[in-house]
Amino acid sequence: MKVNQSHLILDACCVLNLCASGNFLSILKTIPAKVVVTEIVKQQELITLQSLTAQDNDGAMQLEKAIQQGLLLVVDFESDLEEETFINYVFELGDDGESATFAISFHRRWSVATDDKAAISFLQKEEPDIQILSTLAIMKHWSDLENLSSTDLKPTFRS
Repeated sequence: MKVNQSHLILDACCVLNLCASGNFLSILKTIPAKVVVTEIVKQQELITLQSLTAQDNDGAMQLEKAIQQGLLLVVDFESDLEEETFINYVFELGDDGESATFAISFHRRWSVATDDKAAISFLQKEEPDIQILSTLAIMKHWSDLENLSSTDLKPTFRS
C-alpha cells in the first residue's frame, strides 16, 4: 500500500473498524505516513467506543494509547477556509466526522481512509485528486507486512 501524501486522515468508520480488529496499534505502526484523525472524529468515536460493554471496550483504550504514543495525531481546523469547507460539506454529507475529515484533507492535500460508499462518491466528485484508501486496504497491508496467515487473521475479522 502506497500513501501518496505525507498524512493519512482516518474517517470514523475506519477508526471503529481498526479498533474492532483488536490490533489498532500494530496496524498503525505499519502505515507508511503520519496517521491522523480530526478532533470531531476523536470525540465522536471515543464516546462510541466508551459506550460499548466492558468486554468490547478495548477499542477505547487502544484509541487513547495510539494518541498517547504518537501513533495517531489529532488535528483541528487551522483556518477559516477549512471551517467554511467543513460547513459546506456538512450541508452536502450530513455528517460532521466525514465533513471535517474531508475538509482538512482537501486543504492540506492529505490522503483519506474511509469505507462509506456515499462519502467516497462525494469526495471523488468534489476532490478527484485526493487518494482514498479503505479499511481493507490498510488491513491487507498490515497482514502482508506481518506475514499473517488466514488462520492468524480469522480472530481479527470476528471482532
